[in-house]
Amino acid sequence: MTTRTIRARDRPVFGVDVHSGDVRGDSPSYALVILDPVDEDDPDAPDADGPMARITRDVVSFRKLCRLIDDREPLYVATDNAYELAADKGELVNFLRSLPDGTRLVQVTGAERPEPLSRVASRHGIPYGKKPMKEAEASARLAAANVGHEVTAFTDETTVKVSRGRSTGKGGWSQDRYTRRIHGNVRKRTRQVQSKLKESNLEFERDVTEKYGGYANATFTVEARPEDIPVSNSRAGDVRVEVERERRDGIEYEPLVKRRDRVIVGIDPGTTTAAAVVGLDGTVHALYSSRTGDTAEVTEWIVEQGRPIIVAADVEPMPETVEKFRRSFDAAGWRPTTDLPVDEKLHRTREASYANDHERDALAAALYAYDDHEDQFERIAAKTPPRLDRGAVIAGVVAGESSVEAVIEDLSEDDGDEGDGGGDDAEGDPTEPERTEEEETIRRLRERVDRLESHAESLEDDLDERDDRIAELEGELEEAKREERIEARTRRAVSRLERETDRLERERDEAQERVEDLERKVETLKELWRLDHSNFGDVAEGRGLVSVKVVEQFTLDALDAADEAYGLVAGDVVFLRDASGAGRRTAERLAEADPRAVIRGEGNLSDVADAVLFERSVPVVPADAVPVREVDELAVAGEEDLAAAVDDWEERAEERRRDEKAERIDRIISEHRAGRTLPETEE
Repeated sequence: MTTRTIRARDRPVFGVDVHSGDVRGDSPSYALVILDPVDEDDPDAPDADGPMARITRDVVSFRKLCRLIDDREPLYVATDNAYELAADKGELVNFLRSLPDGTRLVQVTGAERPEPLSRVASRHGIPYGKKPMKEAEASARLAAANVGHEVTAFTDETTVKVSRGRSTGKGGWSQDRYTRRIHGNVRKRTRQVQSKLKESNLEFERDVTEKYGGYANATFTVEARPEDIPVSNSRAGDVRVEVERERRDGIEYEPLVKRRDRVIVGIDPGTTTAAAVVGLDGTVHALYSSRTGDTAEVTEWIVEQGRPIIVAADVEPMPETVEKFRRSFDAAGWRPTTDLPVDEKLHRTREASYANDHERDALAAALYAYDDHEDQFERIAAKTPPRLDRGAVIAGVVAGESSVEAVIEDLSEDDGDEGDGGGDDAEGDPTEPERTEEEETIRRLRERVDRLESHAESLEDDLDERDDRIAELEGELEEAKREERIEARTRRAVSRLERETDRLERERDEAQERVEDLERKVETLKELWRLDHSNFGDVAEGRGLVSVKVVEQFTLDALDAADEAYGLVAGDVVFLRDASGAGRRTAERLAEADPRAVIRGEGNLSDVADAVLFERSVPVVPADAVPVREVDELAVAGEEDLAAAVDDWEERAEERRRDEKAERIDRIISEHRAGRTLPETEE
C-alpha cells in the first residue's frame, strides 16, 4: 500500500470557495466543506460508496481556515482557483509555505488555463451547484477522486541543516572546552540525521563544515518531501535542526496522478473489491483484491498501473461502483450482454494466476473486453503512422469515440507537421524521368482517393458497430422505461401510504400526549382530594387546605399581573416562585395588599425587601416548611403547615425585635457617654 493511499483513507479533504468579500479586500469569508474518512467496519458510519462519507459545512474567516488546516492537517485543500486564497504570487507562496507537511493545495479545474468547475464536475459525475458551498463541496469531491493539479512553489528536494544552537562566545579560560563540546554535539546530531536518512532509503548529498572538536554545521540535500523525511525542525541545547523545501522559480501545477501506458481494467465490486489490469496486447499486468480497500485506494492502485481506456464489468447491467470508476478515468465502458457464466470465466482465465474468485471475475471482465476490441485495436494499429503513439490513438478512438483519421490528425497537429505532407519533400530517384504537371496531379488525386476509400471503409465499419449498438441500446431503453414506469407507480403508492402513515402516527402521538397530560392532572387532583379529606375532623374545624395565589417573580409587573388575574386582597397567602431581586417599592406594593403570609420559593429576599415586610409584620415563610401543591393555575397548601410556619416566624420576629431594641439602647448609652446630643428615640 502506498503512502498516498494511507493518507487518502486516514486524512480529511477540505473544499474551499469564496463565500463573501474579496481576497484583495478586507476580511473575505470562505465556504468550507470537509470530507472526513470513515471506517467502513464502523456500524455507526454513514452509508457511502467511497471513503469520504462524513461531511461538515461551515462559513469561516481566512484566519480560522488556516487554523483548521493546522489542526486537522488535511490531505488536500481543494479550490477551483488557487488565487482565491491569495491576492498575488507572493501571498500564494507564503500560504503554500504555511501548509502542514503532507497537505497539498489542489486546483481541481486544471493548470494555468483552468476549465469551468461545472464542466469538470459534470465530466466526473460530481454534483455541482452555483452557490459557494456547493462549489466548495464539488472541489472537495473532485480532489478526493484525485482530479486536479497540485499547486506548488517548491521542488521535491528538501534541505536539512544541522548547526550550532548557541554562540561559542567571546573567549575565556574554558573557551576551548566549551567550543569543542558544541562542535562535538553538532557532529553527533549530524550522524544521527544521516543514519535516519539511510534507514529510510532516501537519496541525499551531505556538505559538512568541520571546526575545532567536530562540525560547525552540516547540510543534507534530500530527494524527498518534508513529510517523507524522518527528521523535523528542532532545537535542543547546543544543536539546531532546520528542515526546508527548495523553492522553485515560480508557481507550478503538477497533476495529482501521472498516467502511463493505456490499459484495460476489470473491476469486481463488493465486500472484497478486486481489480485486474490488462495491456492492449492482451497481456495480464497486475491483479489486486482487498476486503478493506476503499475507492481511493483502488483508484490509486489503478493509476499506478497505467491509464485506463476501458473499464469492464462481468455482469449486466454495469454496477454503479464500476460506472463511477469509469467516469473518474473518462474511459469507455464494457459489460457482457448477460452475466458471464462461471465456467466461461474459468476457461478464459485458465492461464493466469489469481488469488481468489474476485480477482478471477475482474480478470475475466478485462480479458473479455480485450477480446471484444481486439480486431478494432488491430485496425487502428494498421492505420497509425509509426511516429505516433499507438496507445494514444486507440484511446482517442475507443474512449473519445472519434474516427482514426480525426485522432491521427489531432495528434499530428499537436506534435507538429514535418514538411508539407506526402512524399513531396523526399528526394526522388535521380534516374526517374521528371513527371509532367498532369501526371503529378493524377498521382496526388490517386493518393487522395486511396485515403478517402480507406477512411470510408473505416467509417462504414464504425457505422455498422454504431447501428448494432443503437439497436441494443434502444432495446435496453424500452426495457428500462417499462421498469421505470412500474417503479414510478410503486413509488407513488409507497409515498401515498407513507404520508398516510405519518399523519396517523402524528395524530396518535398527539393523542398520547393529551392522555398523559390529563392523567397527570387526574392523579394530582386525586392526591389533593385525599389530602383534603384525610382527616374529616380537621376539615370540620377549618384546618384543612388553604388557597394560595402564585406570583411568578417578586417584581412590580408580576404582582400587577397576579392582581389582574385573580386579585390580591387582605388575608391572601401569596407564593413567590422567585423571591430574589425585589426592592423597597416592590416590597411596599406587596405589603399594601396585607397578605396573611408570604411563602418564599427559589432565591433569597433582598435585605431591603426583608426589612420592609418585617416592618409591616408580613410573615415570610420558606416553601420547605409549607409545601405548595399546584394544578394548572390553582395552588393550595396545608392549613396546619401554614399555621406552624407563621407561629415560627412570629417567634423569630419577636426575638429580632428584642435584639434591635437592645442594640438601640446600647447605641444610646454609648452616645451619652461620649457626650453627644442624643436624638429622639422611638419607644
